[in-house]
Amino acid sequence: MGKIGIFFGSDTGNTRRVAKSIAKKLGDAADAPVDVKKASVDDLLKYDALILGTPTLGDGELPGLSAGASDESWEEFLPKLAGQDMSGKVVALFGLGDQEGYGHEFVDAMIFLYDTVIDAGAKVVGFWPTDGYTFEKSNSIVDDQFVGLVIDHENQSDQTDERLDAWLEEITPALTGA
Repeated sequence: MGKIGIFFGSDTGNTRRVAKSIAKKLGDAADAPVDVKKASVDDLLKYDALILGTPTLGDGELPGLSAGASDESWEEFLPKLAGQDMSGKVVALFGLGDQEGYGHEFVDAMIFLYDTVIDAGAKVVGFWPTDGYTFEKSNSIVDDQFVGLVIDHENQSDQTDERLDAWLEEITPALTGA
């Protein structure tokens, strides 16, 4: 299997920083992270293994112009993936959220990425337990787990590295075919 492609949407830069940390931890197994505002669908589809990351903005929204982001992002990119064939691709997701300030819509944007790649035929790996988070509701839970790694940079930044390491240990074999 080839390198892992890492794509992210970001507004404040926190998701970009997490994507860069993931790439650093993966070393030669991954290419440099790419902001989706600078990517084409072909850029993304050339990879058989992907890590996609997003923050949640506004009222549980993807980053993008209508959510008040300063530039285009996932909101504008995901519709371009609709109808694409991602069968045979393995995808892992990560999302950033604030469980204290936005516990009623905690990491809701991640479900939009999940639904899009599942509908396109991809296999999603790296579901993450809800234990260790305090929130009212999240749309990004399937079968009692988050659809990807959850990072709360606002309230639990001290746990980010440990969570990244555990998640990457889990997903790397599926992404690299090892």
